[in-house]
Amino acid sequence: MEGTQKPRMLGWSIAYIFLLLSIFLPPLSLITAALLMVPVLIMYVKLGTRRFLVHYVVSLAVVYFVASLLAGWLGALLVSVSVFFLPPVIQMGNLYKKRAAARTVITAGTLTLLGELLITLVVCSMFGLNPVGSMKRFMMESVQTMPTQVQSIMAIDMDTFVQLMVQMLPLYMIGFSLFYVVISHWLARKVLVRSGESIPAFKPIKDWMLPKSFVWLYLLALILEMFVKDSRSMIFTVLLNLLPLLLTAFAVQAIAFLFYVAHVKRWHKALPIVGTIVGILLLLFFPPAYFMFSLLGVFDVAFPIRDRMTSK
Repeated sequence: MEGTQKPRMLGWSIAYIFLLLSIFLPPLSLITAALLMVPVLIMYVKLGTRRFLVHYVVSLAVVYFVASLLAGWLGALLVSVSVFFLPPVIQMGNLYKKRAAARTVITAGTLTLLGELLITLVVCSMFGLNPVGSMKRFMMESVQTMPTQVQSIMAIDMDTFVQLMVQMLPLYMIGFSLFYVVISHWLARKVLVRSGESIPAFKPIKDWMLPKSFVWLYLLALILEMFVKDSRSMIFTVLLNLLPLLLTAFAVQAIAFLFYVAHVKRWHKALPIVGTIVGILLLLFFPPAYFMFSLLGVFDVAFPIRDRMTSK
């Protein structure tokens, strides 16, 4: 086993080198950037701490040398990107070794990555940088490049629109963190299980259930939204970020309910998948209907619908 593991880990080190170097290649960057944590996570779980550090440091040294030949600043930037993603890898890897539940792994990894993003914003501000202001200027320039017809269709003032987008920065950061951790967990777990590791999976989607406290939080947020009109107040900013998160959580709960109904009624498995696709399309093209779709998740959590279905 030891003899076969060495070339495999060497292969993951090489894969990690290529992933890092491909970040700034436009055709590949969208895919490879989402996979950055996977090889490191696999090596961290399969190797001891010392051997992992050897593989990791050598990989970064190769990346730094090659990237620096292309551009002097690129090597340091890629190393910084790699180090940025290391803490959630260590957190998730340690939980894997303890056979922690999948939800615990996802939560810990997401909070770690989110915490790093917040610390980065604070440190940038301390050194006189203003990432939020830079984001606002970038968005203003992007809006100004839109065709006049598109700008006229938008019913909201451009300055107000950009201000709202900037206020939703916490939502973007949470989405970014959750996306990276979920993708990394899903892929890394598949590889690790095939290599003999025993890592708990998520419950079947039909068994997913949010806590009932989410319903009360959702109702409170909806009530507050009716009364809070000052777009620059702290409560407005909290609601601006909280409501989309809750809508998404209950939309996922609605999908879980569709899978549960299909299981109980012995319907074809394609039906809940079609429902999932419909929910995504509603989010993209008709948000009001997406709100109605998420209400199905609210009812599933708030009322004992499943119990009544199984008691018949």
